[in-house]
Amino acid sequence: MRESDSHDPMKIKAEKIRELIAALNQVIEAALQEEKQHEALLGTVDDMYSKSARNLVHYTAFRKFDLRSTQKKLRNLGLTRFANAEGHVLASLTNTRHILQNLIRDDGDVALKSHLSIKKGKRLLAKNTKALLGYRSKGRRVRIMVTQPTAAAYDYQMVLQMVKNGMNCARVNCAHDTPEVWLKIIENVRRAAKASGKNVKIAMDLAGPKIRTGRITPGPKIRKFTPEKDVTGNIVQPAEIVLVPRIDEFSLPNTLAVAPNDLAKLDLNDTFTFTDTRDKTRKLKIIALNDNEAIAHCYETSYIGTGTELHSTNQPLEKIIVGELPPIEQALILRKGDVFTVVKEDVEGIPALIDEDGKVIQKALISCQLPEVFDDITSGDRILFDDGKIEGVITEVGKSAFDVRITLAKEKGSRLKAEKGMNFPNTNLGISGLTKKDRKDLAFVAKHADIVNFSFVNSKRDVEELHEELKKHGAFNILDVILKIETKFAVDNLSSILLAAMRSKFIGVMIARGDLAVETGWDTIGRVQEEILLLCGAAHVPVVWATQVLENLAKKGLPSRSEITDTMAALQAECIMLNKGPYINRAIVLLNTILSDMEENHDKKEIMLPKMERLLKSEK
Repeated sequence: MRESDSHDPMKIKAEKIRELIAALNQVIEAALQEEKQHEALLGTVDDMYSKSARNLVHYTAFRKFDLRSTQKKLRNLGLTRFANAEGHVLASLTNTRHILQNLIRDDGDVALKSHLSIKKGKRLLAKNTKALLGYRSKGRRVRIMVTQPTAAAYDYQMVLQMVKNGMNCARVNCAHDTPEVWLKIIENVRRAAKASGKNVKIAMDLAGPKIRTGRITPGPKIRKFTPEKDVTGNIVQPAEIVLVPRIDEFSLPNTLAVAPNDLAKLDLNDTFTFTDTRDKTRKLKIIALNDNEAIAHCYETSYIGTGTELHSTNQPLEKIIVGELPPIEQALILRKGDVFTVVKEDVEGIPALIDEDGKVIQKALISCQLPEVFDDITSGDRILFDDGKIEGVITEVGKSAFDVRITLAKEKGSRLKAEKGMNFPNTNLGISGLTKKDRKDLAFVAKHADIVNFSFVNSKRDVEELHEELKKHGAFNILDVILKIETKFAVDNLSSILLAAMRSKFIGVMIARGDLAVETGWDTIGRVQEEILLLCGAAHVPVVWATQVLENLAKKGLPSRSEITDTMAALQAECIMLNKGPYINRAIVLLNTILSDMEENHDKKEIMLPKMERLLKSEK
């Protein structure tokens, strides 16, 4: 630039624009070179993903640059910052370059129309989402997936209500129940979908090599009932006991099972005496009768167990015997500094034995359900339990056991129960995504489901292994696949995982935020899930946003404020998954309402701007 030009604002601006064009040229060239280098791999993907795979390669090249300075300069010119460009990278780059060239009347390179356009990129994602997850519900783009409880096998009306309330996809988890129960659930879902005139997809989770704590010695089969008292000790509300014909996973803790014939004979004001498990004489009175249940009041604290006899005081029915109660779930109490043992053998866990002086005579013990982890762990490795609520470090390793010193727990001790997750965030366990159980279950899934949710995928080799198994069952390109991303290794390998998965038709990704947050750290999970959304957006692969969405509402009947905010963030995905709970239908209704109301303001990450309306409308 000549000295006389150094004070000319127009020429200074033109020079800065040329610098921007040069920066974009560098990125465009890198994207095209990346495509050439991956040409052989790109030739292996299914035809339906040809353009998407190329765009994914372009996007990975694009993200190798730190473009923050360029983004700020483009923003100051009122141009795109590429914040939503992942689905059409080269089109966004070349179009922006073309605009910059026009600003300075530069006849250089023009937009490359042969590359995926912005409109076509969005259409591809919409098309792939429809193919994988079915038709969207009226008024909303985001689908709703709902985890089915065991009760869905026996309660058709509950399933029918799920479908009517907006469920688009039913999830059955192979980690629980049996093939007989799975089939009953699927039959109820299909029946409810047909009755409602809707197409509801069936997705089945392969359990995967989940690392969980083993069983713990069960507690007694007892339930405690306590009346509510005021500060002076006077009773303000008696203990409420509900007599029902059977107890299942959703039964409330104040229920007792009695024989249906005995239940049918009960009348209002019937009274019964009984001896509780402490040999205390107690009395209860029937105060209400509803469909298949009787409600009784008891004015003294009572411990009632399986087999307790309730003796009638005022009717011919001599006695009622309390049916089978679930055992009290036991837990190990772990405090910071405690050392306990994890063993390979499938034995019942036991709490620590402590003498009168508080000295540990025998360390607490619990088993690990996946013995393979013992092959790769070493002293000094971090270990986390129960979604990271308890942390420790491995202090000593043997062939069949290792010791853990607790480094993080509640001040008064944390409870570690059976079937709780164990994570080794800094250890590459080298565990395959398909277990023996998965291979067996896949035969059922291939026959009865629309989608298989593939757990614990870590590399492209895991995907290739799944494809091989699907071919054995004649389900390759028939059974759709959702890849569950739940480890650091899966996030780091996501691009190659997606390219391998694109060899088959109709794939999706699930952000399994429970294990993922523990594996990557709570401080980074927000950034990690955003990166997954971006990479999947570049590949035009639909995303399922999973784990703890409206969980408080589904389990307890009332949502928290943070849950509502989290649901808003989930609008970036193509599907939201709800977990089971006694209030699941209430959760589906609320989620459907939120999605329907907010989608006119959001299109994935893009904020749309309709006319602003007042929350409080004037009354006429």
